[in-house]
Amino acid sequence: MKFAGETALITGASSGIGTAFARELAGQGADLILVARGADKLRELAAELTARHGVRVDVLPVDLARAGAGQELAGQVAALGRTVDVLINNAGFATHGDVEHADPARLLEQIQLNCAVVVDLTTRFLPAMTARRHGAVINVASTAAFQPIAHMAVYAASKAFVLSFTEALWGEARPRGVEVIAICPGATETAFFDVVGAEEASFGKRRTPEQVVATTLRGLAGGRPSVVDGCSNAMVANGQRFLPHRTVLRLAERTVRPRAVRSLG
Repeated sequence: MKFAGETALITGASSGIGTAFARELAGQGADLILVARGADKLRELAAELTARHGVRVDVLPVDLARAGAGQELAGQVAALGRTVDVLINNAGFATHGDVEHADPARLLEQIQLNCAVVVDLTTRFLPAMTARRHGAVINVASTAAFQPIAHMAVYAASKAFVLSFTEALWGEARPRGVEVIAICPGATETAFFDVVGAEEASFGKRRTPEQVVATTLRGLAGGRPSVVDGCSNAMVANGQRFLPHRTVLRLAERTVRPRAVRSLG
């Protein structure tokens, strides 16, 4: 689809892939609604994009990990009088470590942000798109979606949910004129791993957020329900289908095994 004159709402827009989406779409002439917790970063980005491209950029600082945040955000968008043509569900985070040692509240926040908000915002903005027979929904999944990953159990499960939900949504919405795609990045040069707090959670050569965005837009233009960013990532994601399931589980566990566990042999 052409983005000039459209309005795109981007969650997790204050850094990384979200910022790259904002810069690319603004460069193509799209107006933006930027959503994240960090108001200062959003305002800096908004000022940059408005000055450079002359597009309208609204900033909505919202903590989407809170219950009810989706309804709050939809209300703020309505109050602005904005119509969302492109929804980019990018906000999310991971935790690293075993479930038995995890903070239950932190895991619930992860499920809320990675899964519940994706469904919530999609169901709030999709009906207007289908009514117009025009729009796009882009959900950021992960290569972690293709297999369970010990030590990152909730994250991998949450991204498997996003991938499954998005591909099913593609089947529902595309005949109604709305494009839908899940982008599955591997390790990417963002602050993601700073939040995770474990470098061993990163596998393979890191790609740039700009590469992830370019892959997404090519896949969207091609009508694909999902796409993996990067050839090597695609080989790993698809190659696991040809291995015994136990082997896949063991390889995934060893890949992101915490250093403390590795030191025990």
